[in-house]
Amino acid sequence: MDQRRLGTSGIVVSEICLGTMTFGLQTDEKESFRIMDRAVDAGIDFFDTAEIYPVPPSAETAGDTELVVGKWLKDKPRESVIIASKIAGAAHGWFNPPIRHGKNALDRCHLRKALEGSLRRLKTDYIDLYQIHWPDHGMRYEDMLEPLDEFVREGKVRAIGTSNDNAYGLMKSLWASDSGGYTRMDTIQNNFSLNNRRFEDELADVCRREKVSLLAYSPIAGGVLSGKYNDGATPKGARFSDYIANGGPRQKAMAARFVNDRSVASTKRFMEIAAAAGMDPVTLAVAWSKQHDYVASTIIGVSAEDQLEPILAAAGLRLDDATLEAIDAVSKEILYPMG
Repeated sequence: MDQRRLGTSGIVVSEICLGTMTFGLQTDEKESFRIMDRAVDAGIDFFDTAEIYPVPPSAETAGDTELVVGKWLKDKPRESVIIASKIAGAAHGWFNPPIRHGKNALDRCHLRKALEGSLRRLKTDYIDLYQIHWPDHGMRYEDMLEPLDEFVREGKVRAIGTSNDNAYGLMKSLWASDSGGYTRMDTIQNNFSLNNRRFEDELADVCRREKVSLLAYSPIAGGVLSGKYNDGATPKGARFSDYIANGGPRQKAMAARFVNDRSVASTKRFMEIAAAAGMDPVTLAVAWSKQHDYVASTIIGVSAEDQLEPILAAAGLRLDDATLEAIDAVSKEILYPMG
């Protein structure tokens, strides 16, 4: 498993990161432990979680994923695993997180409450990478960066990052850090996959020039790139199957964003490319995601241990030029199938 640096921090992580958002709901504790054990055995030393996990988030389950990870972690050497977690974004944003009675904000008060809660649930005295789950572009960045800088100075956080941000937000935060003398964001965690290449437009240039690392999430496009939703299939137990059948308006909209005629069409083409290259389509998707100079680690999520195998096959794998050219040809023909 290759190792890569997070921004310009002192933290170096495995090129594949284990996402944990299924733990505690879709995946029970026993299976979650098996997944984490198998990941570590394969060389993954980087886990990503959040205060609102598991997904879909609710007031009743928020924090349960961190509890599962913390229970697993308590018997392990703390320094052997790099733990990332996130504070939910502001309550007046695109999504109202079901925490702190729907009044969350990215200020000193709520940042401190969120961090202390995550530390308690994770049963640790520090978090390696602490991230803003989604930004609040309307607030003073100094009011967010100053407490984050305090966490780093106190030794409770080693590095900070943002998530679901755009080029403006990332540059604004870096400018505020540089002008105010605050700790800089070393990472940005955004959606990036064969079915969603928007990051390449502007954010990739920001990351290269400012030495910020992308933590790519949903490299398999929420499972779509495995082919399991092809031809109208809605496999039992799959997240978007549940969203389509039982979800509210927001969940149905998310399912439609990931599973649609264009995304299924592109997936079928990528599956043909994977077959020609002699690999599983999941392996192809993960390998492509991490084969970018600005990507530090690709975040994968599974609900069962056996789902790890085609993902782990991508460790150390580099796609050849012919395969990359075939992928680019599909992407140019079916641009941004995740609308």
